[in-house]
Amino acid sequence: MRSSVKQDWAQVEFGAAELGDARRAERLADLARVLAERPEASLPQALANGAALKAAYRFFDNADIAHEKILASHVASSLNRLKEHTVVLAVQDTTFIDYPGHVHTQGLGPMHDKGGWGMLCHDTLAFTPSRLPLGVLGLRLWARDPKQPRRRTTRRKRPIKDKESYKWIDSVEAVAALKAQLPNTRVVSVADRESDVFEFFTAARALGVDALTRAPWDRNVTGPEDKLFPMLAAAPVVAHKLLAVSASGKRHARTARLEIRTCALTLESPMNGTGRGLEPIALWGVWAYEPNPPAGVEPLDWKLLTSVPVISADVALERLEWYAARWSIEQWHKMLKSGCRIEQRQLESFDRLSRLLTAYAVLAWRLLYATMLARLGPNVACTAILSVPTVMYFETLNNRNCVSLGNR
Repeated sequence: MRSSVKQDWAQVEFGAAELGDARRAERLADLARVLAERPEASLPQALANGAALKAAYRFFDNADIAHEKILASHVASSLNRLKEHTVVLAVQDTTFIDYPGHVHTQGLGPMHDKGGWGMLCHDTLAFTPSRLPLGVLGLRLWARDPKQPRRRTTRRKRPIKDKESYKWIDSVEAVAALKAQLPNTRVVSVADRESDVFEFFTAARALGVDALTRAPWDRNVTGPEDKLFPMLAAAPVVAHKLLAVSASGKRHARTARLEIRTCALTLESPMNGTGRGLEPIALWGVWAYEPNPPAGVEPLDWKLLTSVPVISADVALERLEWYAARWSIEQWHKMLKSGCRIEQRQLESFDRLSRLLTAYAVLAWRLLYATMLARLGPNVACTAILSVPTVMYFETLNNRNCVSLGNR
């Protein structure tokens, strides 16, 4: 007989899924409970009962079930968690789901120039500023067409909706759709430097969503300087910060001393491409850099752009903490890949794998939630949420896979 705790979490996250038949939502919740007990196991290993295994295959093979519908119930549940916070960081990022041995699986495609075969997953997770994950807010899944090479030569001419970079705007649109239900919560879309697309800022402004991203390009600005980087360099130093940098590869652990500069600026539209001619955007810039790194060490250097005002030293430091929370989504990727072993799943099509991945995305969130909850509230045992074998497995996994904060 199942415990009420296990029944509760699965019903809360999946029970409201509108899958065309109430029995399907119940089946999804039942399936999630079983898979959560051994998230690293294959379906045949996790579902030892033959009838249960066949039912799982039928569920993931059902063309009437869209992966977005599987996620929608969890998003609704996540909203209740978001409402309890005044600031929520909607962190978005892309990860490659690689199935190198499945070149004949229907609907998959090439990954990148270095090889690989599978699908791309652009995900949006909600975090508190203290990095407690509150839920998965969006999953955009697609595969590249193996018959059509990446169209870099035409990227400046194609509309933004026809580019992979639209994924950043798609995430903002998903967040905007939730805003009306979060009247007392500021939701900030946080993204890495790949999102430095002018249309990302214009879409966020039009939809009323705050944005925070890293700036890799020395864009045109209006002000005393006509370029972004010189303008940040001319801004006053408002704060200093000591940052513990963990060891990684050939890099030794050290404590970096950062200088923080900040200023208001107006970002001008690009001179070419699909953003040409758009209205300028008023933003704030924050530059955190390491003026005196150790000899032979690349200095830390973060240039940030945000729509959220930066009016004091404390606020500038807070914006840095918000951006640093972006690396928490990489911990979720590790949970999904190393913990739930999503890349070792063997289903016969992109659609089936998409449904399976969505279910495991919520399981990976739950595992990360339990891990972070234990760190932030040491009086709360992981076993209040997870089974003892699952806790032991992920303690081992966390000891092997530690996310380091570096100059990314």
